[in-house]
Amino acid sequence: MSKISKHRSDLEPLLSRNPNLASYEHLRQYLLCHSALPGRRGNIELAHVFGNIMGDYADVYEDEYWKVCQAFLNISVDEAPVNTAKEFLPFCGVIGIGAIGATLPNRCPQALSLLRIAASDPRWRIREAVAMGLQRMLSASPTNCLEVINDWVDSANLLEMRATAAAVAEPLLLHNEVFNQSALNLHKKIIKQYLMIEERKKENARILRKALGYTLSVVVSAIPEEGFAFMAVLSEIEDTDLAWILRENLKKKRLSYNYPDRVYHIKQLMRKNAST
Repeated sequence: MSKISKHRSDLEPLLSRNPNLASYEHLRQYLLCHSALPGRRGNIELAHVFGNIMGDYADVYEDEYWKVCQAFLNISVDEAPVNTAKEFLPFCGVIGIGAIGATLPNRCPQALSLLRIAASDPRWRIREAVAMGLQRMLSASPTNCLEVINDWVDSANLLEMRATAAAVAEPLLLHNEVFNQSALNLHKKIIKQYLMIEERKKENARILRKALGYTLSVVVSAIPEEGFAFMAVLSEIEDTDLAWILRENLKKKRLSYNYPDRVYHIKQLMRKNAST
């Protein structure tokens, strides 16, 4: 039996027999015990199994599952600091909220609101879970969710923008022309907003820059004509942080291996613009 199958067989009884706040201690202990934290990498596979079960049974245990996920999500950074086993609980809670929102249309608006709040969590793992939760919802309802997160960017803080960029930069989602174009347009808006930031040395601006250093290449690889045209436009802008973002993306094999001529062209444009 694989680890994923084992986690599924262990978790399913805990979530289908007594799925309520009064009796979730066994579930809580199982997640803590198998969190793989502290450590370099939490048990992401277990978190996804948790989310899968949430989605599979949400129509049966909607209220119970929602309360459990909210209880996990509400565990603060003081109670569950970075790289502790307890941090795994809000990590799972965020993914669970996304799974329920993806399964039940009536929970979608509330799920998106909670994920938006969690996008600004000081813990990087929780922010990663937000992107994963959004990806579940984007997979289930791409048009509706894209419209919502696109509106986020117009009034978003930097960490919310980071969440949206990371969410759409998922190869499994980038499989049709409409979504791909929307993902690129979203990046255009985010980068425009980023270039307007005056104090980019602050932590949240650095976090957004780091994310853009890989998300753009994921989207460009899915829509290369428009994507590389956009990178060519960016190469003409004199901005050291933007130049760093472009260089980081051009290093990625998804671009350098699959589109070497296009990558070379953008690099040449950057050199030319830097010398003028």
